[in-house]
Amino acid sequence: MNISLLINGADRAAADGRTYDRLDPFTEKLASRAAAASLEDVAAAVDAASTAFTTWSKTGPSQRRAILMKAADIMDAKVGEFTRLMIEETGATAPWAGFNVMLAANILREAGAMTTQISGEIIPSDKPGALAMGVRQAAGVCLAIAPWNAPVILATRAIAMPIACGNSVILKASEQCPGTHRLIATVLTEAGLPAGVINVLTNAPEDAPEIVTALIAHPTVRRVNFTGSTKVGRIIAETCGKYLKPALLELGGKAPLVILDDADLDGAVNAAVFGAFMHQGQICMSTERIIVDETIADAFVARLAARASQLPAGDPRGHVVLGSLISLDAARKMEELIADATEKGAKLVAGGKRSGTVVEATLLDHVTPDMRVYAEESFGPVKPIIRVSGEEEAIRIANDTEYGLSSAVFSRNVQRAMAVAARIESGICHINGPTVHDEAQMPFGGVKGSGYGRFGGKAAIAEFTDLRWITVEDSAQHYPF
Repeated sequence: MNISLLINGADRAAADGRTYDRLDPFTEKLASRAAAASLEDVAAAVDAASTAFTTWSKTGPSQRRAILMKAADIMDAKVGEFTRLMIEETGATAPWAGFNVMLAANILREAGAMTTQISGEIIPSDKPGALAMGVRQAAGVCLAIAPWNAPVILATRAIAMPIACGNSVILKASEQCPGTHRLIATVLTEAGLPAGVINVLTNAPEDAPEIVTALIAHPTVRRVNFTGSTKVGRIIAETCGKYLKPALLELGGKAPLVILDDADLDGAVNAAVFGAFMHQGQICMSTERIIVDETIADAFVARLAARASQLPAGDPRGHVVLGSLISLDAARKMEELIADATEKGAKLVAGGKRSGTVVEATLLDHVTPDMRVYAEESFGPVKPIIRVSGEEEAIRIANDTEYGLSSAVFSRNVQRAMAVAARIESGICHINGPTVHDEAQMPFGGVKGSGYGRFGGKAAIAEFTDLRWITVEDSAQHYPF
C-alpha cells in the first residue's frame, strides 16, 4: 500500500521523491510504502496550515461540530480498513483495532461537543465603566506527534480537540503505522474538513529528529502535543522550551496495581489479566507492577498464573489474545527481562516463551528492586509481582518509580482505597478497576516522568487555546497626566 503526504488537501509524494517501507512485524512482508518527507515538505505543510487557520479559526462552532460528528460516523464505517492496516503495520489483534476505532470515533464526537464549551468570563475591573473579559481563542498551527501502539485513538486524540478549538494541525505520523495515521486524515477530509486544516507528514525513521526539530522551530507552529516514550518526550520538551512553545506530553508509564489485604481476589485477578496483557502490554496505562499484600499473595498469584497461562498467543490474524509485539527487538527485550529477573531470584509462574515477535503472557513473582523489570517499563507482556507487608509499603512501592500515569487500588473498603489512591503519585487512579481505561471526556495525562498537560474533554480546551484579557473602556476616562 502506497501512502502519500497530505498537504493543503492534496495527496503528494515527498518533494524529493523518497519513500520508506514499513514491514509487517509478524510476517516480515511489506505492510506499507510511505512518502519520506523532507524539510521542503515541512515548510509546505506549515504554510498550508497557516493559511487554513485564518479561515478555520473564524468558522462557527456548529460548522466545526457538524464536520467532527460526520467524521465520527465515517470512521466507524471504515473499521475494516483500519483493522487491516493496524494488523499489518503493528501486529495488533482485530479486537484491539476495533476498540481503537470505536474510542477514536467517540473522541471526534466529544471534540464536536466541545465546540460550544470554549467559554470565557467577565472579570470585575477596578476601572469605572470598564468591561473586562477573559476570552479563549484558537492558538494557531498545532503540531501533533502520535505513536503506533494505539494508533487510531492517540492520533485522533492529538488532532480532534485542536481542530474543534479552531486550530489547524500537522500530524507527524508514526514511522511504524503511516497508513493507519494517514487514513484518519482521509476520514476528516471526507467529512468536509477544509483543505489545509489537517496536514499529514510521514517520514523515514532516520529523518525523524530533523523533521520534528524543524516543525517545532517554525515560528508559525504555536502548540505541540506528543504521545510516546519518556526518553523522546524529554527531547521534545527541551526543544519546545528552546523555542518557547507550549507542549502537552503524555509519556511512558509503570502503572501499579495495588491489591490490599481485603481485596476481592477474583475482581483483582480479572483487572490484572486485562490491564497487564491487553494489546500485549503495549499500552501506556498497562499494568506494569502488580503489588500485592503478602497475606493474600499466594492465593492471588495462583489464580492469576492460572488465568495468564490460558491466554492464547500467536498470529494476530487468528483467534488469540496476544498478537505480535511491534518488533523483534521488543520481543527479545522480554527475554532479557525474564533472564535478568530469574537469575536474581524471581520465580517464573506463567509464560516465558517467545516465538518470533510473539511472547506469551508472562508473570514473574517475588520481584525485587535489583531486577530490571522492577523499574524499567517493559511495554510488553512480561509483568512483575511484588509482595509487600501492609498498606504503607504498598504505597511506597507504588511511588518508587520515575513514572506517574495510571494506577489502580483494590480494596473492599472504598474509603480506605480512596485514602491510598490520594497518596499514589499518578495522573489517573482507578479503584477496583484495571489500570487500562480511557473515555473521550476524561482528563487524561500524568505526572513526574509521564509528562504534563491533559487530553480529553474540557481539560483539553486550555491546552489548545490562548486565554486573552480584553477590555472595553470609556474613551473619556480620566488619566493622571
